[in-house]
Amino acid sequence: MSFAVIKSLHIIFMVSWFAGLFYIVRLFIYHTEAQQREDAARQVLTEQFIIMEKKLWWIITTPAMVLTLLFGIWMLLEVPAYLQMTWMHVKLTFVVLLLVYHFISQKILFDLKNNKFNWSSTGLRIWNEGATLVLVAVVFLVVMQDSLNWIKGTIGFFAVAIGLMIGIKMYKRLRKG
Repeated sequence: MSFAVIKSLHIIFMVSWFAGLFYIVRLFIYHTEAQQREDAARQVLTEQFIIMEKKLWWIITTPAMVLTLLFGIWMLLEVPAYLQMTWMHVKLTFVVLLLVYHFISQKILFDLKNNKFNWSSTGLRIWNEGATLVLVAVVFLVVMQDSLNWIKGTIGFFAVAIGLMIGIKMYKRLRKG
């Protein structure tokens, strides 16, 4: 298989993994908010969210994670020089953070299935932005590689984080208002 095909498959499954991570947390938010509904509606919604979460997690998100990692490792085996590059070390650090994010999200999935609601919907909204921050960081690292000015990159990363937090606060106010 050519390197271009391996890289393309890595990107395709990375997009699928992120899509799954973004959507699963949205489902967690709706699942959590459904607990405020009357008994009959809560029961129906809870059962439906558990089914949707399970299918999304085990049919799309987790397989996409495995395939992203598989094709990423394959690329590193094809071009071991990548492992000598600073930007790749930083990218791999973000990949480890994304794996931690993935498995914490899996814990939330198991908790919700067992009627344990340890997160508020606002907390889940903030959690949802963690994957966004990793996505922004990884895309800039891969595209800019070693040409990225680390000071500007760090400032930009925190600017995006602050912007997301402000957006969440504004959304929360609009919802209440």
